[in-house]
Amino acid sequence: MPMDHTDVLTSLRRIIRTVNLESKRIEKEHGISIPQLLCLNFLKDRPSYQASQKEIKDVLSLNASTVTGIINRLEKKGLIAKLPRRDDRRVANISLTAKGLSLMQETPEPMHLRLTENLGKLSDSELQELRKAFRLISDFLGAGAIDASPILTSETTINKGKSEQEWSNE
Repeated sequence: MPMDHTDVLTSLRRIIRTVNLESKRIEKEHGISIPQLLCLNFLKDRPSYQASQKEIKDVLSLNASTVTGIINRLEKKGLIAKLPRRDDRRVANISLTAKGLSLMQETPEPMHLRLTENLGKLSDSELQELRKAFRLISDFLGAGAIDASPILTSETTINKGKSEQEWSNE
């Protein structure tokens, strides 16, 4: 008699729904997207609240054009500022503003940080089992070819890897 696999599908739907609801809640309550929140969170933890665009791109594991869009939207909201470097005026440091810091003190810890913390509590064998299970599910879904960031956002989950910029342009 075949085993029932409904619980696996239900768990997967719950995960997707949780990511989507978190994204909508952050957007509604704070007026920023999850990738924008993650950018601000990274700047908050940096010395002098500053980083280069490349550093932001590398930490968020997003492409340069997506990070440019995130930075432009945050700058329009007054949450960050671009500060030209003295040694190279073509390059700017991205700096968290007082308004951005204030917003970061109001926002909850991003879901991926809670997930990372909980994953860190697993034993090596438990983590290996989890990796194997997710790899298998990913293969079943044919998701191996989709470019994925380690950051969970509803944009990447719902829209099969579209960037925030591509999503907002639709």
